[in-house]
Amino acid sequence: MSKVKYYYDSDTLAYRKIERKTGKTLLRVLRFLFAASLFALLFVFIAGRYIDSPEEKALRRELSNMQLQYNVLNKKMNEAEAVLANVEKRDNNIYRVYFEANPIPEEQRLAGFGGVNRYKKLEGYDNSKLIKNTSQRLDQLQKRIVVQSKSLDEIKIMAEDKEKLLAAIPAIQPVSNEELTRMASGYGYRSDPFTKVRKFHYGMDFTAPRGTPIYASGDGIVERADNKSSGYGNHIRIDHGYGYVSLYAHLYKYNIRKNQRVKRGDLIGFVGSTGRSEAPHLHYEVFKDGERINPINFYYGSLSAEEFNSMLESATLENESLD
Repeated sequence: MSKVKYYYDSDTLAYRKIERKTGKTLLRVLRFLFAASLFALLFVFIAGRYIDSPEEKALRRELSNMQLQYNVLNKKMNEAEAVLANVEKRDNNIYRVYFEANPIPEEQRLAGFGGVNRYKKLEGYDNSKLIKNTSQRLDQLQKRIVVQSKSLDEIKIMAEDKEKLLAAIPAIQPVSNEELTRMASGYGYRSDPFTKVRKFHYGMDFTAPRGTPIYASGDGIVERADNKSSGYGNHIRIDHGYGYVSLYAHLYKYNIRKNQRVKRGDLIGFVGSTGRSEAPHLHYEVFKDGERINPINFYYGSLSAEEFNSMLESATLENESLD
């Protein structure tokens, strides 16, 4: 049973019953509901703005972790770029210079990616700038690594080729000093032993007893081992590749055969006096790209400085050749 409320009427000096008016009651209810709704909306707004839900907290932690990972990745890329820049510098200034190859231009190493915007899908996010910058740096770093890798592959091939070249060049004296009587005649104008006419002598004559060993002056393949070339008698021609050919003439006998592969220092034959020869000796010639050149420039692999100077002095004398 609801309580009845009264109020004191000072005019009649009596208590009167308070009558509830329906309109006022309804208005009070509406005001309460409006105030409660307004408070609820305000609470939801403040809570939504300043208080994270468990899902939002998890997403914020994930985003923070992602930013941390990107920062760590950028630091690692800084280190990788520094190491790669050092390798690129040595590649251009040491390796490629040594093997006589042109340095790779910096714009070729650092070239970007033209055409379609490949990073468009990364735009429109809160951290788009960080993600886009990291992706661009990673792509460029990968391209620089590919360019450098190809350069090192090229250098490896050049190194192997240069090693073969150094082994192929006719770089030793074909008759050892221990068994050499003397260096009889050098490259240049000499007196012909038969006609006594001054003419150009295209090789070097090494005087030695018949049967003295003759050695290949560089790696190569025996191109000829016969006596079918006028004046040379029994002779050997070795194709060293790279345009080099060496010739050994007036041999007593062979120790190799045609098409045989030989190494520098291999025994290929023996000194004799066959063909147009006045006495036992080895006539030695070197060709480069089909042209005869002075063999004395190729003895760095077997002579000391003193021995080379002595040979140079003898080779410059304009005496009589032996063939």
